[in-house]
Amino acid sequence: MKTRILVVEDEHDTLELMAEVFLNKGYRVDKASNGIEALRSVKVNEPDIILTDILMPGMDGMELLRNLAKEYPHIPVIMITAYGTIDNAVEAMKLGAKDYITKPLRFEELTSKVERITQLSSLIKENEFLLNKLQQKYDFTNIIGKTSKIKDLLELVRDVAATNATALIRGESGTGKELIANAIHYNSQRMKRPFIKVNCAVLAESLLESELFGHVKGAFTGAIKDKVGRFELANGGTLFLDEIGDISLKMQSQLLRVLQVGEFERVGGTETIKVDVRIIAATNKNLEEAMERGEFRQDLFYRLNVIPITVPPLRERREDIQYLVSHFIEKFNKIYGKNIREITPKAMAILKNYDYPGNIRELENLIERIVVLNRVDVIDLENLPSIVPASSAENGKVNLEGGLTQAVEEYERKLILMALEENGYNKVQTAKALKINRSTFNSKLKKYSIN
Repeated sequence: MKTRILVVEDEHDTLELMAEVFLNKGYRVDKASNGIEALRSVKVNEPDIILTDILMPGMDGMELLRNLAKEYPHIPVIMITAYGTIDNAVEAMKLGAKDYITKPLRFEELTSKVERITQLSSLIKENEFLLNKLQQKYDFTNIIGKTSKIKDLLELVRDVAATNATALIRGESGTGKELIANAIHYNSQRMKRPFIKVNCAVLAESLLESELFGHVKGAFTGAIKDKVGRFELANGGTLFLDEIGDISLKMQSQLLRVLQVGEFERVGGTETIKVDVRIIAATNKNLEEAMERGEFRQDLFYRLNVIPITVPPLRERREDIQYLVSHFIEKFNKIYGKNIREITPKAMAILKNYDYPGNIRELENLIERIVVLNRVDVIDLENLPSIVPASSAENGKVNLEGGLTQAVEEYERKLILMALEENGYNKVQTAKALKINRSTFNSKLKKYSIN
């Protein structure tokens, strides 16, 4: 869509000439001869840019600017001023004008200023659009699940997002720790500021130090120029330190200092740099055991663990699997142009009974594989990869690693889930099918967290 310009000028010939120049450049142009007409025009056809003279009868350009700053602060304004009123132009800049130009007008300069502001406005709008998409992507409603554990987790994350507190997210690999970190940042007051991520596990100590704090030219072999670190890049925003349990004791000491006083020096540098950064850390390690072994500093742990957030593994929220399966089928249908409409109850029962050592990441990969490799409208047992039924209750195999009691309970839970599926989740009919009374059946549902 063409950029819309409102030209405000009391000299008729100048007004018409300016309008003609911008029309020839491909802009849409509205005209007004004073500030009052300009405000009426803005209400009817809100422009993208306003060019206004300062000295006009009735409402002059300065008064117009004050009104625009109150009601339309997002519209950029360029002031046109005579040579003797430069002071007014400076005051206009303080009131929020984006630029000014002096008379006699040089139309090449004027169109250049308009094009520059147009480009800047387009970038701002694009950034706002992308930020809005990120906020939608990481909105709390996009964290899928209806079990009590997920509801409690979301309530905690909402509370944490409203603060600047440091948070430590803990959970097994693939449970969605990074998704939680994103949700905290993009629902916080820092959402318009940078969100910088560092995976501490993939970098050697020397590289991690440079990555976090930056370095100066000549600090080490290969440091051919100054480098800004992630802490500086995240200034005013959030720094997400993933796999924090993998960093060395030396790095832990340096990190502790930043958390305590908010300052550091670049590698090889002497200048102290101060930053305002919120820290969110994540780990799948048992940090308590690491502290007992002397591998993780207690003081750093307590600095990071201000708000502890635990993300449950998928095997502890099995009732969410059906919602996740539906979500991933829809996602990969769009990506691969498929039209899988549903999954049979028996196939869903198998998916629910699998333990998913890789958690949500494994389930997502599993559904992607099913969507890619099958040309069906309905997913059934024969469409499932062999790894799933191999661990289900349907073929009678159980996990004996936890001992007899745990194996019996695991097998009983899987049988109850399959019976519920076969009886349409009717508890009365399921209890009859299992030949147990309703009170016993209800207590088992509660014991195994089956909703």
